Amino acid sequence: MAKKPKKKTAVNMSGKRKTAIARATVRKGKGRVRINSKPIYIMEPELARRKALEPVQIAEAMNRLTDVDVAVNVEGGGQMGQVDAIRTAIARGLVKWNGGAEGDDEELRDEYLRFDRSLLVNDPRRKEPKHPMGRGARKKWQKSYR
Repeated sequence: MAKKPKKKTAVNMSGKRKTAIARATVRKGKGRVRINSKPIYIMEPELARRKALEPVQIAEAMNRLTDVDVAVNVEGGGQMGQVDAIRTAIARGLVKWNGGAEGDDEELRDEYLRFDRSLLVNDPRRKEPKHPMGRGARKKWQKSYR
């Protein structure tokens, strides 16, 4: 007896940037995208909203968002770090969802990579710690011999 391919009920994915962590849940729905249970379309400031909407707009253009709901919880970091984490989590979730089928959505994945690699790959850069003998990571107190 052939095994029927299992339909996914939900996909959980995460995105990180600096100390911000976003967890996205993609499930069957009506095309709603929510950040911390608020619609993504009322996110402020506008620059942050536009950046967070990039993966959503690409998915909409490819007709991948009509029957899914995306819920994102984000914590830690600053505003733009959170936005980068959100967009990574959303993009990864939609690629993994693949219309509820097994495997990744290769077409959507390729489109995201063509647009911006950081949509699918976390940014490993971190703040360099302050060192002794200086005010910051690189600046040092001036040395005088006379």
